[in-house]
Amino acid sequence: MNAQKRTDIELLSAFSQGDKQALEQLIKRYERKVYVYILMMVHQPQLAEDLTQDTFVKAIQSLKRGQYAEDNKFGSWIIRIAHNIAIDHFRRNKQRQELLSGNYDYDLFASQRLSEANAEQRMVYAQVLADVRALVETLPMEQREVVLLRYYGELSFKEIADLTDVSINTALGRMRYALINMRKTMESKQMNMQLSM
Repeated sequence: MNAQKRTDIELLSAFSQGDKQALEQLIKRYERKVYVYILMMVHQPQLAEDLTQDTFVKAIQSLKRGQYAEDNKFGSWIIRIAHNIAIDHFRRNKQRQELLSGNYDYDLFASQRLSEANAEQRMVYAQVLADVRALVETLPMEQREVVLLRYYGELSFKEIADLTDVSINTALGRMRYALINMRKTMESKQMNMQLSM
């Protein structure tokens, strides 16, 4: 069976039986998502590459030890590892206050869709993404973190609550306030986008 058509569970099973190509396919499937997620946290492309590599090294070690037990949630599992790797980096460097703030030159929102669109569509899409990025940057750190985990990490609110060591109601509340704050900013700047959980 073609590795690209196999599910994460099938690839993990094949890897556990010695198929190294299955692991390579899993890494290819998630490396961009993990890299973009970490880049949004650290804002430094080279550091994001290093932390992405650390994420996959840790994941592979865990898989080899048989520590993966989350059926059909490999994507969420790898994002949680990436999140923890990035947080550990900030803790080691005493830069927790800088988490998720700052400027970066890398286009986080590069998309295959853009290459297929005409020039006008690309300009509109790029502007919308820049506006969203600017809105997220204005949020307090706790709200930013929930937005990134929910929309870029694609974690459930329960997973976000577990990862950030808060109750699910706190995670939901932070998302609610993030959306309220983003809507207020949009209204004050007369931006036209639709925000929802």
